[in-house]
Amino acid sequence: MYSKKSIANIDVKGKRVLTRVDFNVPIEGGEISDDRRIREAIPTLKSVLERGGSLVLMSHLGRPEGKGFEAEFSLKPVADRLSQLLGRPVQFPSQDCTDDKAAAAAGAAKPGDVILLENVRFAKGEKKGEATYAARMASYGDVYCNDAFGTAHREDGSMFAVPKAMQGKPRVAGLLLLKELQYLGQKLAKPEKPFVVVLGGAKVSDKLGLIDYLLPKADAILVGGAMAYTFLKAIGRQVGSSKVEESHLAQAKAIVDKAASMKCALHLPTDHVCNTDFSKEGNIEVFNERIKDCFMGLDIGPKTQLDYALTLKKAKNIVWNGPMGVFEMGPFAVGTRMVAQAMVDATKAGAISIVGGGDSAAAADEFKMADQFSHVSTGGGASLEMLAGKPFTTVELLDNA
Repeated sequence: MYSKKSIANIDVKGKRVLTRVDFNVPIEGGEISDDRRIREAIPTLKSVLERGGSLVLMSHLGRPEGKGFEAEFSLKPVADRLSQLLGRPVQFPSQDCTDDKAAAAAGAAKPGDVILLENVRFAKGEKKGEATYAARMASYGDVYCNDAFGTAHREDGSMFAVPKAMQGKPRVAGLLLLKELQYLGQKLAKPEKPFVVVLGGAKVSDKLGLIDYLLPKADAILVGGAMAYTFLKAIGRQVGSSKVEESHLAQAKAIVDKAASMKCALHLPTDHVCNTDFSKEGNIEVFNERIKDCFMGLDIGPKTQLDYALTLKKAKNIVWNGPMGVFEMGPFAVGTRMVAQAMVDATKAGAISIVGGGDSAAAADEFKMADQFSHVSTGGGASLEMLAGKPFTTVELLDNA
């Protein structure tokens, strides 16, 4: 697993540190509704500032077209919130990260200055990693720092082409990226047993490769969420009108058969909290094994909740990615809450618990439990790919420790 040089271990005094952060946060009506990704970057930023460096920050936000400024995807609200968190001004020089105003601000940066560039995805060169774009951005810094785990699985310009263009200059990992690599890489390379994986969410297609990779490593894999119904239908269970990915039934059946021949126990729900509509009101019923026609599974049932909780409380290493049900709706939040609480209990007993970003992290925040796990990842897709053992070229090109 990766062992990369840390921003904390290089001299930044008088240097401009071009830092790729992940400030892709939800903004509603111009207000940030969840600033966790910004807060998670603060230790890296303070490390630079307190040692006499300046910061030129790059981030994306949302999915603009890459044809120039789009007001709804502007990072201006992020600049304002970052200024509050750091307790100092944050410069926001222009609406284009590559124009003369941005270049001038970066060039004039003095120790203690913080500059946040506008959304890098406004520039067409970001997605394509164009050489002229990369050279322009690379000129803004004396040091490159990657602290954006959430997008580390993507070879976008600011993640790959820019640091490549800075060859010969220090290229290091930020403190958040190092923490993510430690928990999602090093600690899971040889996890202490029992090692239990909890997987949920909507799409089984997103998790089949991960399950296949983890079967030889894990002692138990607990499956919930809508993805469970593809597995259940694949083994002949009646699932009513629950969401099923018909095109992945054969792959799901192959996973079940493979698990049966291995030491890893693949747990599927044995009962279900269901409704006739995708709603928190109406005909809510609990079904054992077979779900009646016209009903859809929206949460794991009481027996499954207890089974999963008991398995988790015995674990020494736990990874959780994906909710057990539609936790945003009160009647279908119980399964996800019980899994989260069982993980918290195991953590208090000495287990390492890792929440793999995305909806799982949102649920942990919703239940006010986020600070009770060993680690809550800032990456959704990135955490899935790292858990599945996929290489990250954006990390590989950083300087080795």
